[in-house]
Amino acid sequence: MPSYKFIRRNRAEQIHRRLRKLYGSEVEHLFERLLMCLGRYGVGIRTQTKSVTSRWDEQDTVLITYPDMLTREGEHPLDTLNRFLYRRLRGAIRTVHLLPFFPWSSDDGFSVIDHREVSPDYGEWKDVEAFCGNFHLMFDLVLNHCSVGNSWFKDFVNGIAPARYYFLPMDPKTDFSMVVRPRSSPLLTPAQTQDGEVHLWTTFSADQVDLNWQNPDLFFEFLDILFNYISKGARFIRLDAVAFLWKNLGTDCLHQPQTHEIVKLLRDILTVAAPEVILLTETNVPHDENISYFGKGDEAHMVYQFALPPLLLHALLKGDSTYLVNWAKNLQPLPKNCAFLNFTASHDGIGLRPVENLLPSAEIKWLLQQTKKRGGRVSQKRNPDGTKSSYELNITFFDALRLIKKPEHEAARFLCSQAVALSLKGIPAIYFNSLIGAENNLEGVKTTGQNRAINRKKWDLDELKSKLNNSEQTAAYVYRRYLKLLNRRNQHPAFHPDGKQEILELGSELFGLVRISPNSNETIVCLYNFTSSTIKKSLPEIYPPFADKESILSIITSKVLKLRTKDTITLKPYKYIWLQV
Repeated sequence: MPSYKFIRRNRAEQIHRRLRKLYGSEVEHLFERLLMCLGRYGVGIRTQTKSVTSRWDEQDTVLITYPDMLTREGEHPLDTLNRFLYRRLRGAIRTVHLLPFFPWSSDDGFSVIDHREVSPDYGEWKDVEAFCGNFHLMFDLVLNHCSVGNSWFKDFVNGIAPARYYFLPMDPKTDFSMVVRPRSSPLLTPAQTQDGEVHLWTTFSADQVDLNWQNPDLFFEFLDILFNYISKGARFIRLDAVAFLWKNLGTDCLHQPQTHEIVKLLRDILTVAAPEVILLTETNVPHDENISYFGKGDEAHMVYQFALPPLLLHALLKGDSTYLVNWAKNLQPLPKNCAFLNFTASHDGIGLRPVENLLPSAEIKWLLQQTKKRGGRVSQKRNPDGTKSSYELNITFFDALRLIKKPEHEAARFLCSQAVALSLKGIPAIYFNSLIGAENNLEGVKTTGQNRAINRKKWDLDELKSKLNNSEQTAAYVYRRYLKLLNRRNQHPAFHPDGKQEILELGSELFGLVRISPNSNETIVCLYNFTSSTIKKSLPEIYPPFADKESILSIITSKVLKLRTKDTITLKPYKYIWLQV
């Protein structure tokens, strides 16, 4: 049996305090139970002799993909995907975020029937573990809710412990007006049990029943699942919908103190059992609320940069970087060993709540109009007063940036957006369909009735290979240039997530930033033209140290620019350039 010697005294005392805050007088029993969990699946049995000094570097990039994003007859989709990524992206992408590959009943995987199994539609655990020879892995810990098809729910219906206490029966007469919802469906869903009808808390849908985190048995159920994921190769753990975890009636039930305490407790346990594993929180909320999950450097290691997609989209559609620059310049320094996950698109839509205090309401309304004009959809949420409001844009990022008057610049404008996300301080995450400039999947919306299906197209492998091998296809053009950006970025320590960042003030038509490596041995200036016009700028005016240089390297093209004969730079429409100082 593991003993206290595996946990430093101060860490053990901290875990004690967190367990007491969450679960009260049972703390000694719960701590002993925690000790007995160490070593499960081989996780946490080694004595920790050194801490992790650096969790990431400039080569850390994440690809977000469904497990069945690629299919071929007669093959497990996970195997098909692994081989494709190995042949096409090895060296360019370090981590693969496999969206839920468990048996599920709705929400494209996020209504989990069994957290411990791989859906036979995708393959087996050996197919998941096979990725580890080529990539790091990110798994979703879907911890707010589960499917009505889950064995926990069946035990609840039949009154079988411990799962009979895993859910949240509520009196429908209760005042829930303060509760914040990301959906317009009813908060409570009736269910028949052996004791009669009950009404259960369902934040997201009737098929996604919220779990009772006030029950310590549920906590240990998920701790077991977490250790299992780590044993299967997960380096990143994404805490899905974590902001809704703990319910306190009479509040908005969002970001409750106990929710933060749960994340901190998981961080403490990982520090003891698997210090190399990174916790990522998914909280699609206003920026200040989102970054609260860093805590004081004692909570999540990473959070999504949710404000970036709508701000970047607005800037490029308007040809005006003002709001993007103001936001980027005012980002506060992060706690040590913390980082943003920078992205423009994912399996979900482009959230609007993150820019509630960053874009005026008139500009958000304009974004809604531009999205609809390009074939997109707008999803609604229910407000505490019973009204509904726009919650997210549903559209591929390529089509969101589609040029109505100058379609010849479409790919350039899209790639400009992706280059910005790759250069900002943090770790970049690329959605599979962005890698190939996918267009709106309107057929998917029609078939499923779900707005999010517009950016969830999945591909027959041979069909996709045909597109990528045809130089006249937009997918091939975007893919080749995207791959080049990734490979160039990986070679330069200035893009290290812990490096410095300075946002330049170059006028509304341009966006520019400076990245400096942690040891200050390399500086890169990144420049972006957000307009459909050609712009010329003096390099020393952009960045004064250029005045002392005879030549500089354009690292994307590998061309040397001679500054003795020419100190101006020409940026064509939506041109992006990275210059090594």
